[in-house]
Amino acid sequence: MFNLLVKGNAWADGRDTMYGGRTFEYTKRLLVDKFKPAGQLDLAALSALPTLFVEETTGQGDQVARVGIISRARMSARDISLEYTYDLAVPAVPNKVLQGFATDLDIEDFQFSRTHWSVKDIDLFRVLLRNVQPKRRRPKVFQLADPENIEPTLVSAMMPFHPSFNAVYAMLQSIAQAAGLRCRRADDIWESPSVIQDVVSLIDRSSIVICDCTGRNPNVFYETGIAHALGREVILITQAEADIPFDLRHLRYVQYLNNGEGLVALGARLQPRLAALA
Repeated sequence: MFNLLVKGNAWADGRDTMYGGRTFEYTKRLLVDKFKPAGQLDLAALSALPTLFVEETTGQGDQVARVGIISRARMSARDISLEYTYDLAVPAVPNKVLQGFATDLDIEDFQFSRTHWSVKDIDLFRVLLRNVQPKRRRPKVFQLADPENIEPTLVSAMMPFHPSFNAVYAMLQSIAQAAGLRCRRADDIWESPSVIQDVVSLIDRSSIVICDCTGRNPNVFYETGIAHALGREVILITQAEADIPFDLRHLRYVQYLNNGEGLVALGARLQPRLAALA
């Protein structure tokens, strides 16, 4: 449920008035009875609703609408005095964009050209999320969960599938467990007919992704790019400095030796970082 406030000119900065005689125009009778019991406006109840502040559309429709809250409302002669703040987390919506999905908000097109206050029994934020959030192309090679479902305690290890990395993986599992986390590798799971889908799903669910660049494995580089693109915390490790690509040299990485002493040293360096991110 939300207030729709349409005004003939630009809204002032946090304080303005509305003509009281046009309150509840284009509002269903059930809502009028709810917010005007015994013929008296329940301004406190109306102020508890999110509000869409709209300037009347004129010309090319360059006006914009803003979402906000009414902090104070009181009757003043024939007008209603308002104090309000905009929700800065919600971007302004151009009228011509808003009119494109106005029916989802139970707003008739002619309401954009008439000053009035109406109440709509619609979830304003759900409609805005569906229509205003920038659309992006979805990957065609694999699928991403929507909405994303990050497991806060999940760490994924991206490394070549070769026995020589088993001891490295075992060390990562050990230090993750010590930090209250669990570490998995893509070959631990088989949820999809496509290997890449299992790999991407694991990265997408992970809060931390450890990528071993040793040997310049192209699969690991591909997976590192996906993890960066998804905004995951990425930790780079390698057995040779030369295996870190030029484009990643500006990022911190941990170099290690793949022997007993070297893996203990790797664990000692990574454990504080995992603990900090957990």
